[in-house]
Amino acid sequence: METDFPGKKRVFSGIQPTGKLHIGNYLGAISVWAEHQDNFDSLFCVVDMHAITLPEAVHPATLREKTLETAGLYLACGIDPDKSTIFVQSHVPQHAELAWILTCITPLGWLQRMTQFKDKAKGAESVGAGLLNYPALMASDILLYDTDLVPVGEDQKQHIELTRDIAIRFNSLYGFPLRVPEPMIRTSGARIMALDDPEMKMSKSTGERVRGHSIGLLDPPEEIRRTIMRATTDSGNEMRFDHASPGVRNLLVLYEVLSGLQRPLIEEKFHGKGYAVLKKDLVELADETLRPIRERYRAIIADPGHLAAILEKGAERAQALAVPMMAAIKKAVGFVSREGF
Repeated sequence: METDFPGKKRVFSGIQPTGKLHIGNYLGAISVWAEHQDNFDSLFCVVDMHAITLPEAVHPATLREKTLETAGLYLACGIDPDKSTIFVQSHVPQHAELAWILTCITPLGWLQRMTQFKDKAKGAESVGAGLLNYPALMASDILLYDTDLVPVGEDQKQHIELTRDIAIRFNSLYGFPLRVPEPMIRTSGARIMALDDPEMKMSKSTGERVRGHSIGLLDPPEEIRRTIMRATTDSGNEMRFDHASPGVRNLLVLYEVLSGLQRPLIEEKFHGKGYAVLKKDLVELADETLRPIRERYRAIIADPGHLAAILEKGAERAQALAVPMMAAIKKAVGFVSREGF
């Protein structure tokens, strides 16, 4: 597939427009997107079709609101529409079209072993087929654009591995050169844990329901302070990354990524000091990072026409890439073209 940026590798990633986007999403994904957008041909999608795998959990009005909020936050976090393609997944129907083809060639056992399916289906009397087929749609998102690299959090690595397996299987069945992508995961900060329970990953859905669980990108300063100062630690005073309890280590990792300091310097800075000092400094760093994001977001969302124009331009560019790719894939599968036999 031709690129508008010759010589650059292509990057694709996306976030569901559900729950409360938090600092873990920013550090593990969105900031990485923004940091590297000059180096790649980047497509960043608001994956609204993924959001309805549990339809009873998402009200239509909320989905519409969160879709625009997520797109606005992409921009507020530094994704430049002149450098990157920003669009809404459902605006490009080829995602669903390819997902069906990939679903048909994906063994059931591959889908059933996915951690996300097992976790969300656990204890449920029944779940929709979309939850099981979710990884095939995710694979279609990536493979549709000849993606080289997928910048994701560590928890999504299994999905990228499955995408690679699906691409290899498709290529073997049809002799078609789908590009086999690689994950792009930052070395530190790829998995930020919950501040109220450092044994679990920070969650968008939990963060929307449970106060103190996460630091939202749009949280006001007083809420950021409250959440960090009440974060789970322990009764000790250990400030070394390799020896700290999970809660303290989580705070240290947050400080590391937000400050850009090396671990030995951080350990020296807080050696012999109480956790309250670490928390106080982390409050200042977090607010310093998120304040400009909040301000830019308010300006972006105040001009819905401009946001709509950016998403329309992004969808047009994405579809210009998706249409010829789907034509080639359908030809390989054996579908008859409307343009001629």
